[in-house]
Amino acid sequence: MAEILLEIKDLTHRFGGLTAVSDLNFEIIKDEIVGLIGPNGAGKTTVFNLVSGFYVPSEGDILYKGERINGLKPHEIASRQIGRTFQNIRLWSDMTVLDNIKISQHYRLGYNLMDAFLQTKKYKKHEKMIEADAYELLEEFQLSDLAHEMPKNLPYGVQRRVEIARALSLKPDLLMLDEPAAGLSSADVSELIQYIQWIKEHFKLTIWMIEHQMQVIMSLCSRIKVVDFGKELLTGTAEEVRNSPEVIKAYLGDGEI
Repeated sequence: MAEILLEIKDLTHRFGGLTAVSDLNFEIIKDEIVGLIGPNGAGKTTVFNLVSGFYVPSEGDILYKGERINGLKPHEIASRQIGRTFQNIRLWSDMTVLDNIKISQHYRLGYNLMDAFLQTKKYKKHEKMIEADAYELLEEFQLSDLAHEMPKNLPYGVQRRVEIARALSLKPDLLMLDEPAAGLSSADVSELIQYIQWIKEHFKLTIWMIEHQMQVIMSLCSRIKVVDFGKELLTGTAEEVRNSPEVIKAYLGDGEI
């Protein structure tokens, strides 16, 4: 029997008089790659922000592994093994690549402020462990030679890889990718598709992604949810989405997916 990892029930969110998400229902099954698509302003990133704790839903429930996570802070949700990236890369540009990976593991710290100030054995032990884990992850992502570089000095595509690596440093069971192909060249997009497939298989996790690049969505996703004005239009396979007149009209006008 399929295991439900994330369940969204009657999710609604309002900004003043504007309803950004309306009565949305969705289930994400363990080990699948799922897409969330729709026109600009459809409410996609708002859904991600609700799930990851940046917004509190106006109505409805969000269940992760059967636990209601409504109202939890972003760091509390991250500690439950949910990792995410952002549409606009949010790396600490004046910190090294290594430190970007290390700082995301703050929830694992086994010491307090006094331990850090006094440089106690506990502090040194946990810092050594976190640094070793960070180096191992950078090695897996072929980024170890950039460990002491500043992200702001790196090409955009490499920065995106660093951001994904940082999200994976949380050791998530669910990885949420918000437009991972944004700003990438055609060649980089093709590489990204292989990269995401490798991540899923190598790290044994579930991936939920927002993406405008249909090549990425259609190549990777077992199911796709389409939203418009915060409401569901369709949930189906790539073929069902591609051939839906409602989706074509809402998402691409008179074009073709």
